[in-house]
Amino acid sequence: MHRAAALGGRLPRALPRLRGRERSGAAAKLGRERILTPESMNPQVKAVEYAVRGPIVLKAGEIELELQRGIKKPFTEVIKANIGDAHAMGQQPITFLRQVVALCTYPNLLDSPNFPEDTKNRARRILQGCGGNSLGSYSASQGVHCIREDVASYIERRDGGVPADPDNIYLTTGASDGIATILKILVSGGGKSRTGVMIPIPQYPLYSAVISELDAVQVNYYLDEENCWALDVNELRRAVNEAKEYCNPKVLCIINPGNPTGQVQSRKCIEDVIHFAWEEKLFLLADEVYQDNVYSEDCQFYSFKKVLYEMGPEYYSNVELASFHSTSKGYMGECGYRGGYMEVVNLHPEIKGQLVKLLSVRLCPPVSGQLAMDIVVNPPIPGEESFEQFNREKQFVLSNLAKKAKLTEDLFNQVPGIHCNPLQGAMYAFPRIFLPTKAVEAAKAHKMAPDMFYCMKLLEETGICVVPGSGFGQREGTYHFRMTILPPVEKLKIVLEKIKDFHIKFLEKYA
Repeated sequence: MHRAAALGGRLPRALPRLRGRERSGAAAKLGRERILTPESMNPQVKAVEYAVRGPIVLKAGEIELELQRGIKKPFTEVIKANIGDAHAMGQQPITFLRQVVALCTYPNLLDSPNFPEDTKNRARRILQGCGGNSLGSYSASQGVHCIREDVASYIERRDGGVPADPDNIYLTTGASDGIATILKILVSGGGKSRTGVMIPIPQYPLYSAVISELDAVQVNYYLDEENCWALDVNELRRAVNEAKEYCNPKVLCIINPGNPTGQVQSRKCIEDVIHFAWEEKLFLLADEVYQDNVYSEDCQFYSFKKVLYEMGPEYYSNVELASFHSTSKGYMGECGYRGGYMEVVNLHPEIKGQLVKLLSVRLCPPVSGQLAMDIVVNPPIPGEESFEQFNREKQFVLSNLAKKAKLTEDLFNQVPGIHCNPLQGAMYAFPRIFLPTKAVEAAKAHKMAPDMFYCMKLLEETGICVVPGSGFGQREGTYHFRMTILPPVEKLKIVLEKIKDFHIKFLEKYA
């Protein structure tokens, strides 16, 4: 039966198209209010901010669209130096990693003569650990068991024989997922008993975002910019004593090597932090995703787990520690796979059950990400067919990053009104910019933080997108921005020269 006939031969008159506000008004007249409004939404979500993908990045996207439409700018492309996304910046994938992923994704390739035998052995072992020998099956909530075994073996090798138990390893959707999950379990209480989470300032905005979302209390401790962003235990003591007046400080977060600051903590510093956590009964979170990214010859990465065990049984039997690693950084730069792991030691047995329960709600982390993590912790070894190429590619990436770290530090320190501490590790520069009073006043007139005003002008005039220091936290009256050092060397030189020219003109304009 035709629709017209069903309606008695009459077609309904076409409803007028209403714009957004008109639709809302029409809905209100019909007695139907929206359930979800800015007033009714979860206030903790509204409080979340994430500067790395914040307003400056939205503006960069708008400018990209304008360039595509042929609108003339003083530049031809937007360079997104706001985020540590290695492959987006042109870094080539590690061949061995991609070969094993390809074999696991399409096992028919296991018969191909084009793949080395060691890649096939890795792939067969992982597939045997997957349901139905397929990467497309769910894994256990804690992760594929043989991959957790490989992570434990990696930690033991890295830490010179310090034991690691696969049962204490939790595979995660990037390190971020692990950090958010453990904080979810740690946060409790209300009023003055609300959980306080100590974070470094400057910090990686994931921490402040998760703390806001969980309605916990952010407790800032400041890194010492005058001393290459070192961590001073006296500053930890100040922060914890002040926080006890209004919350229950329960968690201490450390980022080493530092993001956004690029410092590498000394062994003595790590010992002091562990002693402080033991003394103050704090749960330690060690964000160690940049552990392969150490460039200064006088610096070395020490894991918190290794130092904890070497401090003796009084510490390693009592201090609760969760440490994190990821496929996204290091020499791999495999951000898109979202692979990571969390190792938790000295966790109460009942809490382990609660943690697995919480993880089971999201079923399991992506199995392809778990696979990528396995290849990071179980790379080719001397004597295997792929070792030479793997080692060559790995060393090329890391030596290139070391060169770019030194280049960035040196060029920034040649610019009047910019000071950059040595980039000892990680993937970023966090230079201090000295802004004239008139620039600060102009920022206020535009209702912007001074460093946001500076970064927005930089974007509009050069096409370079960096993140204002205010998005990471900084001492009152100081201004910074964070920039990744990942672009290829020649492009990085151009970026740094453009920032130099912009900065000098900016100082002249607001002198």
